[in-house]
Amino acid sequence: MPNSPKPTDQQQVTQHIQNLDASIKDTVETLRQIILNVSDEISERIKWNNPSFYYNGEMQPFDPKEYKREMIVFNLHKNRIMLVFPSGAKVNDTTGLLTGNYADGRRIVVFKDMEDVKARKADLHLVITKWLKLVDK
Repeated sequence: MPNSPKPTDQQQVTQHIQNLDASIKDTVETLRQIILNVSDEISERIKWNNPSFYYNGEMQPFDPKEYKREMIVFNLHKNRIMLVFPSGAKVNDTTGLLTGNYADGRRIVVFKDMEDVKARKADLHLVITKWLKLVDK
């Protein structure tokens, strides 16, 4: 019996979202589309057991342990919708969207619901756009 092909990264993310609790599924999918629509230089995959987004373009060589390619990782523990920006401290966030002051340079955003996502969509788009401008190409 032949092995069925492994699902693509995009299919894996879709499946992950479809399996989420109904109370957050639509909100997570909306955030996914907002992030992916910022730039063609953003791709998605499952990493750290959640949907994550990364820069897919050319970059200067770097130590993989620096996670410079990683942009955003969902944290959906206990049906909370949190976006983790592993290198968010580098972004000059004038919107106030990114919170926390972690020593490792990450910043977070917590969304309460779809209304909250819609209210802060422009801020999220701006922060991602600023992040992309910081990439070492």
